[in-house]
Amino acid sequence: MMQEPKPGIKPGSWLESVNCAIEGILWTARSQRHMRWHCVAAVVALFLALFWRINALEFALLALAVTLVLFAELVNTSIEVVVDLVSPNFHPLAQRAKDVAAGAVLVASIGAMVIGYLALSHRALPGLEEVVGSLAKQPPGELSVVSGLIVIILVVLLKARYGKGTPLHGGMPSGHAALAFSIATSIVLAEVPPILSLLIVGMATMVSHSRLLLKIHTLREVIAGAVLGVGVTIAIHLVFS
Repeated sequence: MMQEPKPGIKPGSWLESVNCAIEGILWTARSQRHMRWHCVAAVVALFLALFWRINALEFALLALAVTLVLFAELVNTSIEVVVDLVSPNFHPLAQRAKDVAAGAVLVASIGAMVIGYLALSHRALPGLEEVVGSLAKQPPGELSVVSGLIVIILVVLLKARYGKGTPLHGGMPSGHAALAFSIATSIVLAEVPPILSLLIVGMATMVSHSRLLLKIHTLREVIAGAVLGVGVTIAIHLVFS
């Protein structure tokens, strides 16, 4: 038979529940440095939204992104506290739980940055709308940003499939090479002067070569990453540009 909760454990009223929730938020802000940084970033983003007078839809999306990041950080902190309670000593599964919770915060943060870019970019760069045309429909660099995100997601899926290395160290394919060549390809497709194209391709090659020098990736993994970055980026630009 289920036991009744002990007195003092469960809030006795709605107001007490709200107070407990507020106390949890305050404790997280006091104890977690990342939460404080997220709060500062949220204040800056909302201030810029008011300063540039973005429309209602953009403001709603920005507010949703801010809320999602703060929510993810609160959940991450609660999971860390519970894991430390039930497993004070190191355990691989406890570490996995913390890593996955931190991954949720990272995903929410990346999504928030993309939304913030889409909502604020044309206000941050006055006159850009006249240069690139209908900015409200297609923000500057949209295809490049989407290409980079898709390349990163594909790298994560492929590394999970092959089961070698970690997201930032080793494995098939090289994520650094994939993202570097994705960015380089986007710049080349933007029809910049040839010398700049050569420089950015050289930079991507140096990034990829460094993975070989550090013995983090094999030549096959680096080439696979470069091909993935170039191929996905070209495909997206050809279809949607």
